[in-house]
Amino acid sequence: MKHFLGTISAFCITLITSAQYSIKGHIVNEQNNQAVEAATVSIEKDGTSISSTITDNRGDYEFKGLKNKGAYLLIVEHVSLQKRTVNVEVSSDITVANLTLANNAYFLEPLEVKSLRASEKAPFAKTNISKQEIAKNNLGQDLPFLLSQTPGVVINSDAGNGIGYTGIRIRGSDATRINVTINGIPYNDAESQGSYFVDLPDIASSVNSIQIQRGVGSSSNGAGAFGASLNLSTNEFNEKAYGEINNSYGSFNSWKNTVKAGSGLINGHFTVDARLSRISSNGFIDRAATDLKSAYFSAAYIGKKSTVRFNYFSGLERTYQAWNGVPESLIKTNRIYNSAGTERPGDPYNNETDNYQQDHFQLFFNHSFSDHVSFNTGIFLIKGKGYYEQYKGVVAEQAAGSTSSTKFSKYGLPNAIFGRDTIKNTDLVRQLWLDNDYYGQIFSLLYKKDRNQVTFGGGWNQYDGNHYGQIIWAAIGIPKDYRYYDLEAVKTDINMYAKWERSLSNKFNLYADLQYRKVHYNMEGFKDNPTIFVTRNFNFLNPKAGISYNFNGVNAFASYALANKEPNRDDFEAGVANQPKAETLHDFEAGFEKRATLLSYGVTGYYMLYKNQLILTGQINDVGSYTRVNVPNSYRLGIELQGKVVVAPWLNAGANLALSRNKITNSQEYLDDYDNGGQVLISHKNADISFSPSVVGGATINLLPIKNGEISLLSKYVSRQYLDNTSNVSRSLNAYFVQDVRASYTIKNRLFKELNLVAAVYNVLNRKYEPNGYTFSYIYGGKTATENYYFPMAGTNFMAGVNIKL
Repeated sequence: MKHFLGTISAFCITLITSAQYSIKGHIVNEQNNQAVEAATVSIEKDGTSISSTITDNRGDYEFKGLKNKGAYLLIVEHVSLQKRTVNVEVSSDITVANLTLANNAYFLEPLEVKSLRASEKAPFAKTNISKQEIAKNNLGQDLPFLLSQTPGVVINSDAGNGIGYTGIRIRGSDATRINVTINGIPYNDAESQGSYFVDLPDIASSVNSIQIQRGVGSSSNGAGAFGASLNLSTNEFNEKAYGEINNSYGSFNSWKNTVKAGSGLINGHFTVDARLSRISSNGFIDRAATDLKSAYFSAAYIGKKSTVRFNYFSGLERTYQAWNGVPESLIKTNRIYNSAGTERPGDPYNNETDNYQQDHFQLFFNHSFSDHVSFNTGIFLIKGKGYYEQYKGVVAEQAAGSTSSTKFSKYGLPNAIFGRDTIKNTDLVRQLWLDNDYYGQIFSLLYKKDRNQVTFGGGWNQYDGNHYGQIIWAAIGIPKDYRYYDLEAVKTDINMYAKWERSLSNKFNLYADLQYRKVHYNMEGFKDNPTIFVTRNFNFLNPKAGISYNFNGVNAFASYALANKEPNRDDFEAGVANQPKAETLHDFEAGFEKRATLLSYGVTGYYMLYKNQLILTGQINDVGSYTRVNVPNSYRLGIELQGKVVVAPWLNAGANLALSRNKITNSQEYLDDYDNGGQVLISHKNADISFSPSVVGGATINLLPIKNGEISLLSKYVSRQYLDNTSNVSRSLNAYFVQDVRASYTIKNRLFKELNLVAAVYNVLNRKYEPNGYTFSYIYGGKTATENYYFPMAGTNFMAGVNIKL
């Protein structure tokens, strides 16, 4: 160990004391000679990207610590100015490269995204992911798997290989607490508040940038952010015509086929972009097959002062159900076990599937009134319709000790009578349908002058959902296509916000943000309790404020944010006398980041204090359902570390580490008592919040052995996760470490603009691990029995792709 530390120390001293060079300069607008703030300046050498930075409010940038003299390539980009690329010759310790940027002939600023995203100086923890970074990993897996290496992220997959139904948690918060927008338009399901990316297969191929805000973040549209915000942007301007063909194949007969094309600028004003995709896989879990199709179309008019854009994208998914998990008794002997469809006698039912189509329509208008004032509005419609199908068998349910799903009375029908025989149950196949429309409008007005930037915006949306179930086949006693429940639900969401950013000096910046949000629910019954009618209103006021320091590559901030969140649809099934309260979160954050050419590092600390957080306790409510209940106090306390280093032109690395403590001050657990009836209460103090690992780490090492070639080693570590809120190790997921390897090589020739070959091997160490699961316990025979179910991931598997740019 001493020799190892000595070697590392000597290596670091060598890096620090070796000859280093710098490039710095000033960026101005050539028309008015004003400093260009927030321009992205990137530096390359010999075709290899080295670093990038953002100009400050004086238009200054600097790259320090360059180890070699010679020619470098500077690339300067700004959303409202023309891109510029220049060669810079470094021959002395400090090289000055002052540049001017010309005005763009078109109004390109995506205000629908800018109004929601945190700027470089905003006092929030955030990660920006570029189109190039997204493309590196886009071999067919669902979007959460492309975000795995970002701080505090834990991902999972029902099918075990990242295709089909997947999940994401950030800082321990699941998808129902992560606000997701696409071009500023809310995407979270209005009722469950979750985000199902399986409904938009291959959306990553149309996304040009992603921003993840951890914590409450800035005000946004849609469901409140209680752990993070995920903002996707597809509204990209492509001046030149292009075409792409992307094909991938891998383990479990997994395929991804994508065709993309764009017209470039037509007649100086019009652009058209389109994509078709198909993804399929047999899945790691038995019968967990997926068949996914999607399309994307965007047409835009771009003028000097205005843009109009229409987007249409659609997803069609068909997945064999794998959401039951693998019981603990089989996890070591049959990790691919799938109980879905096995209620049918003999072979499993072959159509135990989830089927859903989702169509998105978006229309945007952006206009610049002057150099200081600009406006955006967008209207949207999301249409969704689909069902999941189940075979319910009498013999299988009797063996499990329950026959409720096969009783005639369950479906509001009398028992079948044959002579003197009364039949109470029957085998049947049912479909549970959801037919919904989600529509609304967003807007923002941006004022920017001197040291002030003010954004006023908001939106409204309404969700009209029809839930119904029908029986498409029964052995006896039920007519075909009999509809046994038909329930309507309406949710309306209105919000308005104002954001103010002010430069107090060349170094200090002030941020203030205030949002008002009103939510109205009207639910006309639930599947298992159709007579419960719920009407609820919520009014939330969400303030945010912070201060940041930005100078010479240093960014430091401190902020406070208040967020409120309404319960989910299922929470309201508690009954009239036991309705849930809204949740409240106080989020305190502070961070420091240092950016340099060869070495960048940062640290963020946070304290997230929850009031009335909704959690599962196992308690049966007054209508016989297990729903979440409010707990008075819980919190998340953590620190996030990040760093990047360029060791040599052929070697660079990055890593992140999230350490946290996630506790419920006082909580209660209810166990069903099958011996005596009723439930037994157990109290817990300072129990861990479920699915909140105390350590989450990621690391990436990139090797560039040859020109246009790259090998990446991607590592992920997640510590123990508890399946419930009791801190009981017997109800937990073991810690795991996963190592992936990715290699790519790019060929540029006259036949193709670019030919990219990429291959990835996942879980190269063949670890057996489970990132997700669920548990329930009960008292039977005088003892507490616990049943755990897990969602295991595949062992060593691969994907390989050929991407052609025309």
